[in-house]
Amino acid sequence: MSEFENEIPEDDVGEPETQALPLDAWHRARGGKMVEFAGYYLPIQYSAEHGGGIVAEHEWTRTQAGLFDVSHMGQLMLTGENPAEALEALVPGAITSLKPGRVRYTLLLDDNGGVLDDLMVTNATPWIEADEEAGTEGHWGDPAYYLVVNGAMKWDDIAHLREHLPDEVELNHMDEHALVALQGPNAATALGRVMRGVPESLTFMQSTLYQFGEWPLRITRAGYTGEDGFEISVPAEFAESLADRLMAEIEVRPAGLGARDSLRLEAGLPLYGHDLTPEIDPVSADLTFALSKKRRETGGYLGHATIAATLADGPATQRVGLTLEGRLPAREGAPVFAGETQVGTVTSGGFSPTLGHPIAMAYVDAAHAAPGTELELQVRNKRLPARVAPMPFVPHRYFRGS
Repeated sequence: MSEFENEIPEDDVGEPETQALPLDAWHRARGGKMVEFAGYYLPIQYSAEHGGGIVAEHEWTRTQAGLFDVSHMGQLMLTGENPAEALEALVPGAITSLKPGRVRYTLLLDDNGGVLDDLMVTNATPWIEADEEAGTEGHWGDPAYYLVVNGAMKWDDIAHLREHLPDEVELNHMDEHALVALQGPNAATALGRVMRGVPESLTFMQSTLYQFGEWPLRITRAGYTGEDGFEISVPAEFAESLADRLMAEIEVRPAGLGARDSLRLEAGLPLYGHDLTPEIDPVSADLTFALSKKRRETGGYLGHATIAATLADGPATQRVGLTLEGRLPAREGAPVFAGETQVGTVTSGGFSPTLGHPIAMAYVDAAHAAPGTELELQVRNKRLPARVAPMPFVPHRYFRGS
């Protein structure tokens, strides 16, 4: 394990036995170092002969395009009667106003406003082409909503949704699908050669269906690295062929969990189970953007009363970014001090390959959360100076249109 490796959860629980994903053999053939994660075997990095190593994969994704296997994530589809209204009762995001093909980041909350998971919701309502023979015009089909939830939480999420959604809403777990993420500044260039027209038709947080030969794909312009990129949902039987086709492009190399974690940390993106838990509310987590403005007042979702009070009074603690000097990183659990008083705890941390120094996320008392605040972290019986810094640490480069 190198000093560049950020925390990779070892205690996430998916199904009872560790399972192989559709691309398992594909990873191993490329020297993938497989670890247990969220109930599955996934590569933390690849061998050097395949351009691998956490730092190499991180830097390649920042400059070219990394291909990540994220098939452990839960892919769900909601259909039936009024699925948007039903989902809105469980999340604080505006789902009923989400237009077809648009994507929204939101949160699954409990009765107390605690975060059960963060997820992406896509209005996947299909467009039905006109049929001249039948005399029908083009129109939108029955409403459908595509959800991507965290792999470690998907079974709990499915249980929560089935418990709270009305019987008229059908929940389908798309466990016959794989999910790959092509991320980096040259992701659009590479994908454009493989699937003509796709990059030009999508901007950040947009999604489309694409028939690639016999492969029906859902392509979403989003990701978890802070870079431009795409997530591609593909039937599992075609996953290896799709990965090979993408890897044939000169800009593309495989990347594992280690680089995914260091990239998301630089991007200031929280990791569920670490930076987000049921004990943390969206306001303290600095995720108020995920609380649709109108719904902050009208409510109508689990946990609204607690969240409204926190918005009014201000949070007691707040998720902040921290920068450190030197090379010794602070890991999850490191205490944060102001003088001799502990004022917080690190939830994610590691060495930033892009910046050349350690960075971390922590929850600290609101009085010590202002950017520029000088603090100290307890690491290996040493007090390391740290400073509260704005996030993201590395600017996002999402494509929002020319």
